[in-house]
Amino acid sequence: MEFRKTGWTTRLKRFALAVDSWVDAGLWGAARRAGELYERIRSFMDRLTVTGGQRLAAEFASEGLNVGIAGSLVMLALAIPAFHEGREEALKHQVFAVTFLDRYGTEIGHRGARHDDSLKLEEMPDHLLKAVLATEDRRFYDHFGIDLIGTLRAVTVNARASGVVQGGSSLTQQLAKNLFLTNERSLDRKIKEAFLAIWLEQRLTKNEILKLYLDRAYMGGGTFGVAAAAEYYFGKSVRDVTLAEAAMLAGLFKAPTKYAPHVNLPAARARANDVLNAMVDAGFMTAGQVDSAKRNPATPVDRRRDTSPDYYLDWAFDEIRRLADDGKIGPDRVLTVKTPHDPAIQERADEAIESILRQYGPGYRAKQAATAVLETDGAVRALVGGRDYGASQFNRATASLRQPGSSFKPFVYAAAMQAGLYKPNTVVSDRPVCIGNWCPNNYGRSFAGSMPLTVALAKSINTIPVQMSIALGQATGETHVARAARIGRLKIIETSRAMGLNSPLTDTVSLPIGAAEVTVLDMAAGYAVFANGGQRARPYAAIEIRNSHGDVIYRHDRDEPEAARVLSTQVAQDMNFMLSKVPTEGTGRRAALEGVVTAGKTGTTNGYKDAWYVGYSGNLVGAVWYGNDDSSETANMTGGSLPAMTFKEIMQFAHRGLELKPIPGVAPPDPKAATVAKAQVPAAATAAGSGPGAGHMPRQSFEVLSAVGAMFKTIEPARRATTPLQVGIRDVSASGGNSAIR
Repeated sequence: MEFRKTGWTTRLKRFALAVDSWVDAGLWGAARRAGELYERIRSFMDRLTVTGGQRLAAEFASEGLNVGIAGSLVMLALAIPAFHEGREEALKHQVFAVTFLDRYGTEIGHRGARHDDSLKLEEMPDHLLKAVLATEDRRFYDHFGIDLIGTLRAVTVNARASGVVQGGSSLTQQLAKNLFLTNERSLDRKIKEAFLAIWLEQRLTKNEILKLYLDRAYMGGGTFGVAAAAEYYFGKSVRDVTLAEAAMLAGLFKAPTKYAPHVNLPAARARANDVLNAMVDAGFMTAGQVDSAKRNPATPVDRRRDTSPDYYLDWAFDEIRRLADDGKIGPDRVLTVKTPHDPAIQERADEAIESILRQYGPGYRAKQAATAVLETDGAVRALVGGRDYGASQFNRATASLRQPGSSFKPFVYAAAMQAGLYKPNTVVSDRPVCIGNWCPNNYGRSFAGSMPLTVALAKSINTIPVQMSIALGQATGETHVARAARIGRLKIIETSRAMGLNSPLTDTVSLPIGAAEVTVLDMAAGYAVFANGGQRARPYAAIEIRNSHGDVIYRHDRDEPEAARVLSTQVAQDMNFMLSKVPTEGTGRRAALEGVVTAGKTGTTNGYKDAWYVGYSGNLVGAVWYGNDDSSETANMTGGSLPAMTFKEIMQFAHRGLELKPIPGVAPPDPKAATVAKAQVPAAATAAGSGPGAGHMPRQSFEVLSAVGAMFKTIEPARRATTPLQVGIRDVSASGGNSAIR
C-alpha cells in the first residue's frame, strides 16, 4: 500500500516538473523570437533613418498625422448632432406652403415657402441678386459653405470692438439656420450651422441654395421670402422691382424688423444706401449706376393700418405640421387652412395689451404680456404672444413657461372634489400648516379661521390647497404628512395634465399654490374644461384643411376623436359656482363683465414676477399674463390689476353680439343685462373685422353662410369656363405663386 502511495506522488511531481519545463521553454523561445523580430525591424528601420531637413519634415508629417487623426475624431463627434438635425426627414419637413383663412374665409396670412417653377431664380432681377450677394455673401460662389476669409475678418473686427459688430456667417450658413436651427446665440448652434452648411453644399447647387434662401428668409411685416416682401412693401411682383427697391429688400435680411420700411422708412432708406455702396465695393455695379437709386429712394405702399396676427400664424403653422407628423393630412404640402381666428377680437386684444402696457406698465415695472382667447371646445379665436412681434418673435402665449400662482388653485380644488373629499359648502379652516420646514403664508400674512370652501377660493387662501394635497394622500391610507402630501401632489399633477396642462409640472411642496410652470395657452385650455362642463378642450387652429387641388382633406369635427370627459358634471358645476364668485366677491372684481356672467381666478407669484387672470363665460375662455422676459420683479402687480383689466377689455368686446350661453352650474344672467350684451356692435368695431358683425356672428350662422359660399365657389368656375374673357388668366393660388401676406 505504501509503495502505491509513493509511486502516485512521484508521478505527480514528475508531471508538474514537465509542465514547468514546457512553460519555461515556451516563454524562452517566445522571448528569443521576439528579440530576433525586433532586431530585424530595427535593422529595417535603420535603413529609413533620415537626418537634417528630411528628418524635420518627417517629424512634422508624423505629428501632423497624429493631430489630423485626433482632429477628425473631434470633428466627427461635433458633426453628429448636426447630421441629426439635417437628416432627410428634416429637409422634407420644411416644404410646407400654407395659406391661412379666418373663420369667415378671408385670408389672414401665409407661412412656409412656395416651391414653384413659375418664378425661377433666372426670372428674378439681376440687380436684386447682386444686392443680396453684395450685402450677405460676396464670395458665395467661391466658398464651400463656410467663408473662411469672411469669418476671420468678422472675428478680427469683433475682437477689436469687444462685441458682436459684424457677422461672419455665409449665406449657406444662414440658410442652414433658417431651415433647421433656432436664433439661439451659442457655440453649439454655430457648430451645427457650419456642418449643415457643408451638408447643404454637397446636396444642392449654388443656385438652388440661393433660391431657397430668397424664399425662406423672414422679411418683416409677417412676410417670408423676397416675392412676398415685394408684394407687401411695394405692391408689385418681385420681377418688377427697381434697383432702389431691390436695395431696400436686400437690406431687410440683416434686421427685418429694424429696417422694415412700413415701420421705419428713414432707417430702411439708410440701410438701402449701405446696400448700394456695398454693390459698388463688391464691383457688381459702378457708382454711376447706383447714383440714380440713391437720389430716388424706394417708396413703399402705406401699410400702417395693416395688421397681421403673426403670433397666431406661427402657432397655427406648428399645429399644421403636427397634424402632418400624425399622418392626418396626407402627403400634400400646399395647403389652405380655415382657422377659428377672429380678426376683431385679435385686434382688440393687441390694442388692449399695448394701451394698458403704455399707460400702466412703467408704474408697475411690467414690460410684456400675453393672452389667449378660446371657445369652450378649444378653438383658438385670438392669440397675442407679446407686445411687439417686430421686436421679438418669441411667442409668450405658447412657448414661455411661467409660474401661475393662485390661478393654479382651481386644478387643486378640482382634484380634491373629484376625489369626493370636498363640496362648495364644506367648512375649511385657514390655519398654519407645514410640510417639513415649509409653511405657506397668505397674502396678508394672517389666518382667517373657518370659512366655506367657496369663500376660501374667492379670497385665494394659500393654506387650503396645501391641506387638500395632504388630504388627497391621507385618503389612500398614508398617515405621514409629508408622504401624504407627495401622494396628493401626484394626483393633482395627474388631474392637471388630464385637463390640458402639457408642460412639465415639477413636484415641489409649493406646487398646490402655483409654483409649477405653465403656458398661457395651456391655462386657457385647462379652464375651458370648467366652461364646457368637464370635457377636455385641446386648443386647435384648423377647422378645415384643403390641399392644392381644393379638396377637403381634414375637418376637425370629422377627423378628431370626441372630447374625453376629465371631470364629472357635478364637479365642473361646483367649480364653476365657486369660481363665479371671484369676479363678484373675490380678487377678480376688475374682470367682471357688464351683462355677462363669468368665472375666473387671479394669480400672483412670489416677488410679483408673474400676474395672471384666467376667466371664462359660457361662450369664451381667456387667459392673460403680465410680467417681464427676464423674470424681474414688478412693482406689486397682482392678477387683480392689469391682467383682470385686460381680460375685461377684451372679453367685454368679444361678447358683443353673441348669443350668451350659461356657465354649467351657474345661474344665467338677468335678461335685461343679456340684452345689453347682445347690443349691436359699434360701426368702428365692425369695420375692424372681416365679416358681418366684426366677428361676432353666432357660429351656427357663419357655418351656414360658409357652406353657401363654398357652393357658389364650386358653381362659379364652371360658369366662367365658358366665358371667352377668362382664357389666359393664370390662377395664382393654383400655380403656387407667392401672394401678398396681409
